[in-house]
Amino acid sequence: MPANVSNAFNVAFFFVDIALSENTYLQPQKLQSLMFLSQSYYAVAYEGRKLMPAVFVADERGPLEPNIYMAFSKGRPDLDADYFLLPEVEKFLTAIWGRFSIHSTDKITNMIKKTEAFKLAKRRGNRAEIMLKDMQNSFSHGHIEANVDSIIKPRVYRTQSGRPVTVKAWKPGDKVPD
Repeated sequence: MPANVSNAFNVAFFFVDIALSENTYLQPQKLQSLMFLSQSYYAVAYEGRKLMPAVFVADERGPLEPNIYMAFSKGRPDLDADYFLLPEVEKFLTAIWGRFSIHSTDKITNMIKKTEAFKLAKRRGNRAEIMLKDMQNSFSHGHIEANVDSIIKPRVYRTQSGRPVTVKAWKPGDKVPD
């Protein structure tokens, strides 16, 4: 089954760019963890489909996509690539960022290390591949911090009278609609 993103660099660039736009430093291990979470939750949300053509391995530090790790080892690589994400993929990645970027690198990595997918790969040896099916199973059974519905489905807030409302982050300088 083909992936919905042509390469893993597009996903990595997305997270690096969103961190930069928020004036946040994105540690390399946190980037790896966010990519791993994206692949895992995507497999749950879309019935085993890969978000990106990537292979994650279970390293002592946590999950790694070795090619991305090597390419980003000295900062953002200068690649001549077509940077393109479908709007629904961008929305999905934005939801992953919104849910997990607030956590420390250690918290996210430790959460992932507790998953059955990571443990199974570690039992096979250091840097053994973490299988997509195992990722999907680990993240679909609710043994992790957030289930897929809490990530991809927006929360519905209600007024005192019960009317649903849309809530968005306030940004200084935004005009309030009349």
